[in-house]
Formats: sequence, C-alpha cells, structure tokens
Amino acid sequence: MEILAFGVQADEKPLIEAAFAGHHRVRCLDVFLNEDTAPIAAGYEIVSSSVNADLAGRVLEILAAGGTRMIAQRSTGFNNIDLPTAERLGMTIARVSYYSPYAVAEFAWALAMAVNRRVVRASTRTRDFDFRLDGLMGRDMHGRTAGVLGTGKIGEAFTRIAHGFGMRLLGWDIAENPACVRLGMTYVPKERLLAESDLVTLHVPLTPQTLHLIDADALRSMRDDAILVNSSRGGLIDTAALVAELREGRFTGVGLDVYEAEAGLFFLDKSLEAVPDDILARLVTFPNVLVTSHQAYYTREAVGQIVGTTVRNVLDYRAGRRSENVLVPRS
Repeated sequence: MEILAFGVQADEKPLIEAAFAGHHRVRCLDVFLNEDTAPIAAGYEIVSSSVNADLAGRVLEILAAGGTRMIAQRSTGFNNIDLPTAERLGMTIARVSYYSPYAVAEFAWALAMAVNRRVVRASTRTRDFDFRLDGLMGRDMHGRTAGVLGTGKIGEAFTRIAHGFGMRLLGWDIAENPACVRLGMTYVPKERLLAESDLVTLHVPLTPQTLHLIDADALRSMRDDAILVNSSRGGLIDTAALVAELREGRFTGVGLDVYEAEAGLFFLDKSLEAVPDDILARLVTFPNVLVTSHQAYYTREAVGQIVGTTVRNVLDYRAGRRSENVLVPRS
C-alpha cells in the first residue's frame, strides 16, 4: 500500500521515507492538505496531514469520496479537524499525542531570551558594521517571575529551565503538576499570574474554552515591561488586541512562534507577494516583537518521534488496533 503525505518539509522527507521503509510506500508532497488539494488523494486509503492542514467538513467529504478511510495527522493539536464529520463519514483519525517537550520548551526560551536581549536587532546592526549598544539593554532573568500558563509536559520542561535561571515560579492550569510544585511553583488564578509575572509563556491546547485566553483584558492586566511568549497555538492570543497594546508602547518583548491566522502563510514562501493580512503586517514591524513560523517542534528528535508515531498509527489502523492516539476510531 502507498501512503500519501501532505505538507512534508524538505528536512522531514528523508525521515518519513526511512520510517515507512519496510512497511508501506510513501509519496511525499510539499503542498498542504485543503479543499483545493484534497482531490489529489483520490485512490489513497491512508493520507498523512501536517499541523497546518485544513480538515474541515468539506475537505473530509472530498477525501472520503475519493476513498480515503484514515488520516494520520503529524501533530498533537487537532483543532483543525472536524471530528464529528469524520465520525459520520466513518473515517479513522489519529494524531501524535506525545513528542519531545524539550523542543518546544527550549524554543520558547530562545524566543524569550532573544527579545529580552535584543538579539535580532543586534545581529541586524552588526551585519551593517554598526556596533553601538544603544537600545540593546536587556534584563537579568534571575530573580524575576515566570508565569507558566499550562503546566503539562512542555510547561514542566519550561519550568525546569526557569528554575535553573533562579526565577520565582507561578503556574496556572486545571490541575497542579507535582513536579512543578517540587520545583517551587505556586499555582495562582490567571489574573494574579498575569499581574505579577515578568515573563508569561503559553503552553495550553487550543479549545473553545482557551480561544483568546489572552484577550484585551488579560493584556491590559500584564506589566508594561513584561515579556509574552506563545509557542503553543496562535488562537490563544487575540492578536488585534495585542497590536493595540504594542502601539501604546507596552511590553519589553513579544515572541510568537504561532499566529491565529497562520494557515496559508506559515511554512510557505510569501516573500514575493503582498500579504493581505494587515494585523500580521503590522505585528512584524514592532522592534520588540519576534515572529517565527511555527518551528518550535522542529528538531531532529521531535520530528523523528512524530514520524515514528505516525507510522505506528498507520500500522495499528491496518491491524485493527486502537491506541491513545486515535481521535476517531475505525468504524
């Protein structure tokens, strides 16, 4: 059997081909799965999608009409999938429920330190042989307060690094993580965390309950000199409200690896096009904002685990087995 994989990055392709070798053939495409590209999957029983795939109801119907019965998504998040429609169509949906939390936590810290120490601005200057230090002053993280919204595996990994910096630790989640408590974390209401934290980082999934978790009111409650980092899902932040606060000169820095309207932009080369997204266009002009293209997960270790789990999900489907990765079981 041949598997069709959408949205495969150049670095990812050899890992996918090697992982499927000896099991199934795999055809890798760099285009993303959406309503326009779904007809390509006609005749493929199993397709694999990437994190930015559009798996709305209409896309699933096109896939099902073409013979697709199983979708193996290469990501943990699944807010892009219409699960009720998949169930109605009798499709099996599986995801990657776990991969290296260190990849995302370490990148979140890279964003935090880059905006704190003005690394991008400094690098741009030195390329022009401008070696002045004006405007590059940062702050010690030691002794400051880190607020971690979401203390699962990734939030815990971030917390361990913050503990190493010697920071005061505040946490918010539906349940306390004993490992974070042992590191000295105090769990507090979200409002207190935002008001007291020098660094706020987001590590919660995107659900209807967490959509715009950081809205205008939340942003206004944060310190004027705070650092905000989001390496989870773009929809956690009301970006229009964030731009409004930035225009008022607030925040030491903002590091974003995700954006709520990133579909159709991230992972693609838009350098020769006019990007119609006015909010994103304004966001990237702020000197204290660093935007990257959803790459926090993109380490050899994490991608290797994602690909390995995807292969197991396909093998489980073929064998009629069900694992914790299955969102919609085989009918």
